[in-house]
Amino acid sequence: MLDVKFAYSSNGDDFEEFDFITGKQRTLALDEFPSKTDLINRYKKEANITPAQETAIRQPYYSSQKTNSPRYYQRIAINRTLDAIAQGKQRLLLVMATGTGKTYTAFQIVYRLLKSGMKRKVLYLCDRNILADQSIQQDFAPLEKTIHKINVAKDDPTTITSYEVYFSLYQQLVGDSGEEDHYSQLFKKNFFDLIIVDECHRGSAKDDSNWRGILEYFSSATQIGMTATPKETKYVSNINYFGE
Repeated sequence: MLDVKFAYSSNGDDFEEFDFITGKQRTLALDEFPSKTDLINRYKKEANITPAQETAIRQPYYSSQKTNSPRYYQRIAINRTLDAIAQGKQRLLLVMATGTGKTYTAFQIVYRLLKSGMKRKVLYLCDRNILADQSIQQDFAPLEKTIHKINVAKDDPTTITSYEVYFSLYQQLVGDSGEEDHYSQLFKKNFFDLIIVDECHRGSAKDDSNWRGILEYFSSATQIGMTATPKETKYVSNINYFGE
């Protein structure tokens, strides 16, 4: 449940070690308890940790007096997502129940990827203004100086490129029916290297959705779909696009 790699129990005479990477169990004398360095080295070796994965692991969470530390299930979601990205996976599906802090989890993922240098430009897609504004003002507030909320009526493609995190509504980037899309007018195909799709069970789940065009245009970016209710029907599938 905690996603730990090693666990220990003791009766006062010796230790029982449970290695959850290899599935092995062994008995240790009291003076054989491994050091932190020993466990880190074993973890790197047994789990075949690559330099990219180690970079992701060693990047700390954002913390301040105004911010709570991630809860255990949020840490698991954050760490597994970063690990998958470090392994080169390009499409990820993050499923968390309503009320468990998906936006805060997304913020920590974005923060650690930016600070580690693994990603540089992030697009966060929502389908309602209130979701975008709440995210910017609350969970993503520590990045406020490098955040931009896209406004297709005012944004100039030549001056919009200096931010790190961009928030936008699907509807705004796509534009009205029959008009040319706005996303290709504002950004080159390879501009973003990370896209987070909030509530991905809605418009982006359909293969023929005009919203899906945004994701296909920025296909070179790592894309994370987030939802509490993944959609799996005969005609709509989150897993088909984002993976398990």
